[in-house]
Amino acid sequence: MPIIKAAVCHEFGSPLVIEDVQLAAPRDGEVEVRLDAVAICHSDISYAEGAWGGFLPAVYGHEAAGVISAVGDNVQSFAEGDSVVVTLIRSCGSCPSCAGGVPTLCETPYDAINGPLKTTDGAPLMQAMACGAFAERVVVDQRQIVKIPNEIAKDVAALISCGVITGVGAAVNAAKLRAGEDVVVIGAGGVGLNAIQGARIAGARRIVAVDLSEEKLEVAKEFGATHTVLGRLDAPWKASYKALGGRGADVVLVTVGAIPAYEQATRYLGVGGRMVMIGMPHSGAKASYEPVIMAAIGQGMIGSKMGDVVIQRDIPWMVDLYQQGRLKLDELISGRWSLEDINAAIADTKTGSARRNVILFDR
Repeated sequence: MPIIKAAVCHEFGSPLVIEDVQLAAPRDGEVEVRLDAVAICHSDISYAEGAWGGFLPAVYGHEAAGVISAVGDNVQSFAEGDSVVVTLIRSCGSCPSCAGGVPTLCETPYDAINGPLKTTDGAPLMQAMACGAFAERVVVDQRQIVKIPNEIAKDVAALISCGVITGVGAAVNAAKLRAGEDVVVIGAGGVGLNAIQGARIAGARRIVAVDLSEEKLEVAKEFGATHTVLGRLDAPWKASYKALGGRGADVVLVTVGAIPAYEQATRYLGVGGRMVMIGMPHSGAKASYEPVIMAAIGQGMIGSKMGDVVIQRDIPWMVDLYQQGRLKLDELISGRWSLEDINAAIADTKTGSARRNVILFDR
């Protein structure tokens, strides 16, 4: 088995360790991708901190782009040398969810512990999120990748694989946002900025960004927010009502995994409004609501995983928007780091000031 460099998590909450690991050749329906870039998502950090449990040792990372370096048997539409984005959405194509057009909820289990990664002594090494992209190369299912134009920089393209499809998709697919509706986006980080972009692209009338950081709220305006509200106010939803002409929002997109944000979210909703749950709190965390209020005025809650995207449909659309200048990607990158500096990049991401930090691999 070929040897590659990867950032390995051996203990939850401890720094990742750069070391040699083994990567198996692609099997039936799989491809090997030599990575140029992988972005750091807060989900990677949460996993590495033990927020959702899981097997160790593990290689995280799932927001990546690179060039196909090998293909297994029965791979269709892809060849060595193709530029692709790599996602964590491993779908079988035939289970009830996949057949129903929601591959993000694929019901066919994948054994990531006995996947393509092994330690150098042959012990199990988890390919976290069916991707394991904090590594020089990955082996993934052909359904997890989408071909992109060669001229698009890979650090920019990598962002589409998670943060962009999650935010934009939540507004367009999960919320089914209609032109003219009013939207509140709670959280103006990487996913939040993309939710704001998605609301703008979908034709929202007013877009109110809510965040604890004044600096992030200024950035939110660049991505399409028409109004901003500082979340540290005693009753920030009242400021939102004022911005929305005295009523609640048609859609509230919660992009942070913080329980206080979830418990306040319904206060921003108007009659008949819907809350879309995007941010992922730690396992066991709970929020409280008054069902009688929501039932009485027809409000609803919607869960959104990875923006409910169909990557073969939605990623080419988003690439087109980017090439037309209608979707901001370059502006999302706040720092570029080497694999050896991944722990520093993670620490910078945890400060909350970064939009997206990207790891670049030397070719």
